[in-house]
Amino acid sequence: MKVWLPPYRVELEVHGATFGDFVEGPGDEALFSERMAETFREEGLTGLLGFHPVEVSRVRAKRKRPKSGSVPRYFVVSPCFGRGAVDEARSHLRHTKPMTCAECRYRGLDSIHGFSLEPGTWQGEDVFRPRGLQGTIIVSERFARFVTRHAFTNTKLTPTEEYVWDPGQP
Repeated sequence: MKVWLPPYRVELEVHGATFGDFVEGPGDEALFSERMAETFREEGLTGLLGFHPVEVSRVRAKRKRPKSGSVPRYFVVSPCFGRGAVDEARSHLRHTKPMTCAECRYRGLDSIHGFSLEPGTWQGEDVFRPRGLQGTIIVSERFARFVTRHAFTNTKLTPTEEYVWDPGQP
């Protein structure tokens, strides 16, 4: 993926009556509302890079117009590439190719039906991309409690053992 460079401009697509605190962004980035970004930093959570302000150039409402007239400020963040590595023996992954790089552990992936990390590889980041599943954002239990405690919106967290990604199935 190409890196998103400044100026950071977005068009938001709103699917409900409120703006979300978390917005999946282009490429490997995500958007955090100002409230979520400030609270993340205040609580000392780790694993996100950037926190650059974003200019919202347009808002499109898909279902209802948002109740709030003002668009919240957003910041672009990038989850770091962590040292945590997918445990091939304890995970349920289907591959199309053999592993070619022991560091990134990339290989063709057909589907995921739950996974876990190798013991001793995770270094405690609260948000990161693991080795072996670089396209997937992993969060710690501490981050999950953070989201619940502050009632941040537009986030759906799934335990790794229940995570399913299978583009071949409807």
